[in-house]
Formats: sequence, C-alpha cells, structure tokens
Amino acid sequence: MRERKFAFSLPNMLTYGRVAAIGLIVAAYALVTDFANNDTARLTAAFVFLIASATDFFDGYYARKWDMGTALGKMLDPIADKMLVAVVLLILCADGTISGWQILAPALILCREFLVSGLREIAGGAKGVTSVTQLAKWKTTTQLIALLLLLAGPVWAVWLTTTGMVLLWVSAGLTLFTGYDYLWKTLAYLTREAD
Repeated sequence: MRERKFAFSLPNMLTYGRVAAIGLIVAAYALVTDFANNDTARLTAAFVFLIASATDFFDGYYARKWDMGTALGKMLDPIADKMLVAVVLLILCADGTISGWQILAPALILCREFLVSGLREIAGGAKGVTSVTQLAKWKTTTQLIALLLLLAGPVWAVWLTTTGMVLLWVSAGLTLFTGYDYLWKTLAYLTREAD
C-alpha cells in the first residue's frame, strides 16, 4: 500500500523528471544538423542537464526528510543517473567533444556502470553490499559537473572544456575505485559460508 501511496510523491516525480529530461537532451542533439557548433542546442542541452542533475540531490533529500522512500525510488534513482550520464557521454563522443584516446574515460565509466548494475542484481539488497558509499556519491557529482562543463564549455571558453575533461578523468578514476569496491564486497558476500 505504501508503494502505491508514494508512487507519485515529489521524490519519485523528480526521478521521473530526470528520465524525461534525457529525451529533451537527445532532442537538442538530434534536431540540429551540427550540434558541436550550435550554441543554442548545446546550451539548451546543458541547461536541461543542469536541472536534471539537481533533481538527483533533491529526490533523495526529500525522500529522507519526509520519510517517503520507496523500493521504486531506490531502484529507479541509480538507473536514472546512469541513463542520464550514458546518454550525455554518447552525445559528447558523437559530436567530437570527446575524441581519440580520451574516449577511454567514457568507456571506463560505462563499463563500471554495467558491472555495478550486474553486481547489485546478483547481491540483491544484501546489507552493506550494495549500499551507495560516500565516495560513489562524489564520483557521481564529479561526473555530473564534468559533463555539464563539456556540454557548455565549447560555447564559452576552452578552459571550461579542458576543466570538464580533467574532471571526467578524475571521475573515471573514482569509477574504477568504487567499481572495485563493489566487486570486492559482492564477491566476499557471494563466496562466504552459508548461514
């Protein structure tokens, strides 16, 4: 009953909005012939991305503050984050903002996300195994800032794009570390002696 009652709570609506924002970002990219050099399209995508990223903080904040946490929100929140990050990474690679050997950073990030999703599925809701760590939250925050700078940077200043690329590599490093942490915890859980 609680799940039905809170399915359309503010925290869940913010998460749904983050998923819907992905469509707007894709439209900003797909509806122009040269996204890489179209300032309006880039800034539109960056603005939508900024708003969507902000909902990542507020959905969890209000779910905790108002005791409106649901299994649906707990499942959908990290999926919405991963979808948002993955789509923007793909757009930035497709438009050439991220190119050459720099594509290794998005590849590492996306591989980690697939790995962690699989590990969470295997471990289920095992206590302490699949819970989000503070470092993983920093990883997500760094990724979101990096992607915002990479979307908007080419419109305003080269140093913003460069800063975005540096932060993307920082987040890739955090991605590897947190991915290893999840892997280690999950393997320790799966290989322990049965109770």
